[in-house]
Amino acid sequence: MAEVTIREVRKTYGAMEVIHGLSFDIADGEFMVLVGPSGCGKSTLLRMIAGLEEISAGTIAIGGRVVNGLPPSKRDIAMVFQNYALYPHKTVAANMAFSLRMRGMDKAEIERRVRDAAAILGLTDYLDRYPRALSGGQRQRVAMGRAIVRDPQVFLFDEPLSNLDAKLRVQMRAEIRELHQRLRTTTVYVTHDQIEAMTMADRIVVMNAGHIEQIGAPLELYDRPANRFVAGFIGSPSMNFIGARIAGEGGAPVADIGGVNLPLEPGPGIEPGREVVLGIRPEHLQLADSGIAVTVAVVEPTGSETHVVTRHGDDEIVAVFRERHRFGVGQKLHLRPAPGMIHVFDAGPGGARLGGQGGRDAG
Repeated sequence: MAEVTIREVRKTYGAMEVIHGLSFDIADGEFMVLVGPSGCGKSTLLRMIAGLEEISAGTIAIGGRVVNGLPPSKRDIAMVFQNYALYPHKTVAANMAFSLRMRGMDKAEIERRVRDAAAILGLTDYLDRYPRALSGGQRQRVAMGRAIVRDPQVFLFDEPLSNLDAKLRVQMRAEIRELHQRLRTTTVYVTHDQIEAMTMADRIVVMNAGHIEQIGAPLELYDRPANRFVAGFIGSPSMNFIGARIAGEGGAPVADIGGVNLPLEPGPGIEPGREVVLGIRPEHLQLADSGIAVTVAVVEPTGSETHVVTRHGDDEIVAVFRERHRFGVGQKLHLRPAPGMIHVFDAGPGGARLGGQGGRDAG
């Protein structure tokens, strides 16, 4: 078994604490993604799992064995970095085999492992080449092959696709996910790109300033964000946030936005008179004869969709349309959210989720 157990883990640099008592489990064979903005602590946590950073407090266990005091070489993990870190003077085969040779493994077994990994990654025809003769994607495959040949309990990926162009990142996302489905090795993957997180993960840990904001499956986080931070971080374009006041005394609750009433579902915290923040995803906004009055500021056609940036007072509201529209800058529109697709958050610090609305099963 290769589950990873993290219990009350903290990291301090002098008097400054950057990881604040994190606890969660990564199941055997799971693909877990740590995501969050730069400086949130995700790479630091990964490096603590790898043994490259000292754990200030708490415990990390791999396969039921506490590894706090073990060096990286004794943890049975393999790490793939953003920088490929290949030896330029060694061939692809020699790069992949290097760690096995350092262990003193039998030559025939080394050759078998390198050959098998190369077949999995489509590198068989490149084993005699040097890194300078490879594309960026091929170099990243070599770095992955170097990890695969070790047959570790856990793979650790630290933003491995950041140096690739957009098209190649999409291709490599699919290849890494396919590799995991084939090997079923427990994987911890760090990225700041929420699209990578959404498309690759079994579960996602959303981090912010050394804390965990929410853990869940990709669509769970998308449809039921725990707070405004998660709601704004997960999804592209980001969720729109609009200040409102709960009205509807004695009847069904509504959100009052400057005289425009939007129906809400009853739920905990949905109380008349309460100041709240509404969250509406861009793709859930529809053109209407009446609703939130907005002015078109920017039109961004992407081909399959049209992104329209609008202004409502001091608020920026982005709408996404699959249909072809010819909007002009300065044009006045009215927008309404699709039924059941309004998320309600507390207006105070933290912005906790209120009620039960929002999400695809709500409408």
